[in-house]
Amino acid sequence: MLAYFGPSGTFTEQAARGFATPQQELVPFDTVPAALAATRRGETEAACVPVENSVEGAVPATMDALTEGEPLVAVAEAVLPVRFSVLKRPGDEPVRTVASHPHALGQVRRWLAEHLPDAEVVATTSTAAAARAVLHGQFDAAVSAPVAVRHYPLEVLAADVADVRDAKTRFLLLREPGPLPEPTGRDRTSVVCTVADRPGVLADLLSELALRAVNLTRIESRPTKDRLGEYRFSIDMDGHVAEPRVGDALAGLHRHCQHLRFLGSYPRAEPGGTPAGNDEFVSAAAWVAAVREGRGA
Repeated sequence: MLAYFGPSGTFTEQAARGFATPQQELVPFDTVPAALAATRRGETEAACVPVENSVEGAVPATMDALTEGEPLVAVAEAVLPVRFSVLKRPGDEPVRTVASHPHALGQVRRWLAEHLPDAEVVATTSTAAAARAVLHGQFDAAVSAPVAVRHYPLEVLAADVADVRDAKTRFLLLREPGPLPEPTGRDRTSVVCTVADRPGVLADLLSELALRAVNLTRIESRPTKDRLGEYRFSIDMDGHVAEPRVGDALAGLHRHCQHLRFLGSYPRAEPGGTPAGNDEFVSAAAWVAAVREGRGA
């Protein structure tokens, strides 16, 4: 079974279907932590959750849930274009309330202001939960994934809605720790760093990547929730932990962190990235080994 952040009719369901084998049953959960918890308990083989949106940034619920509890490791990612449908109950009733997930609402603000300027905007736990609430009469319209209309008998008020036409959302497939995907040459590695509150700590982290020419693709901070002013840094970088350059950079990060959680090395879903050149690191390691073994310099 494969858990995903549901209910049915979300972009996450669409991503999960891309990950699933023909034999795998898809099981929706109401929250990201619940989907991840099912995999941690061994009830499902894996979990699919959203991690990042090109407009709204990281998904806080996912970032927090990945740093709490037993570790899970990403083994694949998917990137989906984001186009919404605005759904309402059949009929001519005016739209006084519009509901959706906060990230979805953030991506259609201009459209709502232009087409439904008098409607009250309400945040829900997911786009599909908003569609379901419209069906039950709680709201008049929902900003949802297009697939939602297949699950809920609603009328499409508008389709292909997005303030930013090339908006995308990235999803991760997470499993319990085990063998990692083999390096492909176009990979991404994700970690979460918990650091002490001291001057220059962020510069120290970044210097470990820069010194090894490891390309940083994303960095975002989240509060530890323990004390005001304490933060974790969520970091994505090009490359695979099996590559000497990336492994050396992670060892460098570890020296600066109170805690370093490895979230996975996995193939990138889209072209791009900067392949790490590892020849000089292999050569350097061989030289050190020779010196240690007394074979000269």
